[in-house]
Amino acid sequence: MNVSSSTLSLTIADVDASRAFLCTHLGYEVAMADDGFVSLTRADAAVDVVLLRRGTDVLPAEQRDQRAAGLILALTVTDIAAEEARLRAAGAPITMPLREEPWGERLFQMTDPNGVVVQLVAWAAATDAADPTDDESAAAIVITPAPDHVTVSPNATMTGLAAPSRGSTELSTWTVTMDAGATGPEHSISREQVWTVTAGALEVTCGGRTEKVTAGQTLILPAGRLRRIHAPERAEAHVSMRSDGVASVPGTEDTRELPWAR
Repeated sequence: MNVSSSTLSLTIADVDASRAFLCTHLGYEVAMADDGFVSLTRADAAVDVVLLRRGTDVLPAEQRDQRAAGLILALTVTDIAAEEARLRAAGAPITMPLREEPWGERLFQMTDPNGVVVQLVAWAAATDAADPTDDESAAAIVITPAPDHVTVSPNATMTGLAAPSRGSTELSTWTVTMDAGATGPEHSISREQVWTVTAGALEVTCGGRTEKVTAGQTLILPAGRLRRIHAPERAEAHVSMRSDGVASVPGTEDTRELPWAR
């Protein structure tokens, strides 16, 4: 058997809605279309997609009322962090933020208007397998803070250092400056963070305890635990975490990216 191409056929309620989603966010193009039917393709290795409206008589009678469910359309991409950032900026419905599995798979998911789950995937092993004799892949990267790396909030100023958009593959680091009396909102982060106070002092409440961390001391904040950070005096700190960490606030199900860490 010699397979020359692959096509995934999905039976859905609203063909136009899924067509618009795939064309707008994932770069598919219409190869052919008719009432209740559209064939989509890309010029690269992505699987072709056929969308069929439920009830169409093109299908055998026993299949006409079925709909696409319990499946994932997975596409392997390069620079997955940039893809997630692009899709968030475009308002795509991201239903699972970027994460990395222990076996080296990095992925995030979107859900289209018909409930079809689309997953974008990258493999960390592919990055780790770079030829050590390749001077470019082995070169050290020097990052100089720039004005467009700075994010100012009502309570603190964050200056991004290492991040996927600035050459790192696993970690993000940044500095935090807080004026005396400033207090950040209660929140949690999906990844462990390490804070080293470089000037002044911070009071950090986490897990029902408040710790005062002074210049030269390091604090480890566990993933997923609510915390609140207060500066009793002007303070500066250096923070590091895995680059796919996102923030949550109590009372909401949404997650928020840390733009200085992207």
